[in-house]
Amino acid sequence: MLVLEQLQRRFGDVVALERLDLTVAAGELCGFVGPNGAGKTTAMRCAVGVTTPDAGTVTWEGRPVSLAVRRRIGYMPEERGLYPRMRVAEQLVYLARLHGLPAATAAANTAHWLDRLGLAARRDSPVEELSLGNQQRVQLAAALVHDPVLLILDEPFSGLDPIAVDVMSEVLLERASAGVAVVFSSHQLDLVEDLCRSVAVVDAGRVVLRGDVRELKRAGDRRLRVAVDGDPGWAAALPVDTEVVARRNGEITVALGAEVDPGVVLELARASGPLLHVRLEEPRLSELFRDALQDRLPR
Repeated sequence: MLVLEQLQRRFGDVVALERLDLTVAAGELCGFVGPNGAGKTTAMRCAVGVTTPDAGTVTWEGRPVSLAVRRRIGYMPEERGLYPRMRVAEQLVYLARLHGLPAATAAANTAHWLDRLGLAARRDSPVEELSLGNQQRVQLAAALVHDPVLLILDEPFSGLDPIAVDVMSEVLLERASAGVAVVFSSHQLDLVEDLCRSVAVVDAGRVVLRGDVRELKRAGDRRLRVAVDGDPGWAAALPVDTEVVARRNGEITVALGAEVDPGVVLELARASGPLLHVRLEEPRLSELFRDALQDRLPR
């Protein structure tokens, strides 16, 4: 288990981390999300030893993260760190050897990941000749080639086309199923919701929401989405413990408190005109995200 406990980090007057706590268990796939500047990258860098926190601890399986542990971590930085003129396969073998793998194992692992990520035909190409999407795949292979027990990926889906997103998603699910602890940051909240078992929302250097994605959704306010062929002013008369949280393309989304009967809201809407569309559902992760950061994000 990876444990970040009470991490603090300042850069001059800028507070990057303010007593941040996070745990990621073996076999867990955790989405690490938050607005720009929330502290996600700094926390990840502290976890792999690239940045030293001013206070707090980072442990793996109850012990400080030593050099031996770092060799078992797969890290994908947001700013990619590949050697542009080095050939793909040569580079992956080199990186695997740096992590302590024997030459034969490094070569076998390289062949496996090039094939798995659809890069076998480009094994002898310099990285700089690849598309940005394929460079991203090589960077993922570099994080995987040494069989890590912990994967820390900073914006791994950034700039990928839908096919590459599917490949990346499948690989992360496979690694988690194999017992690897996986944590990745992303601004694609729908993807995080569909892919991850757990999520941590960070704001101003703190984790402000953490838990199982399905449990968080079940515990959140239900959303009633209503489209009416009539005056949308009906929503001004909503009962207590309800709130309009979105208006989009003629549809009004109302957050319902736990004790609110959706039928009461529907009666108000129906009095304004025929109902065109009605849907009652759990909140999306993007809505829980906005709720957690409601004082800082625009509605």
